[in-house]
Amino acid sequence: MLPIVLYALGAILLIGAGVAAVTGMFVMFVPQLLIAGALLVVGLAIERWRYKPLIETGPDAAWTDTGERFVDPSSARLTAVYFDPRDGTRHYVVAPRR
Repeated sequence: MLPIVLYALGAILLIGAGVAAVTGMFVMFVPQLLIAGALLVVGLAIERWRYKPLIETGPDAAWTDTGERFVDPSSARLTAVYFDPRDGTRHYVVAPRR
């Protein structure tokens, strides 16, 4: 929910910059609106691309267990790390507690 609100805020800032530039009103705020809106939208896009959510289901058969286990700080759940040799990505799967 929060990312949607922040994307909307970034869009409002960018639209405000466009309106200010076209109408000529509050032109002095155009750079601030553009920079703030762009940073917000780009930052959220990078965060969404970089930090993937935990996978609730079991791992794919092709993935290799790395043996790494840690408690995810955002969800406080035990997480297992798997490696996909086909494309070199790492996957974070909720591990059952023992």
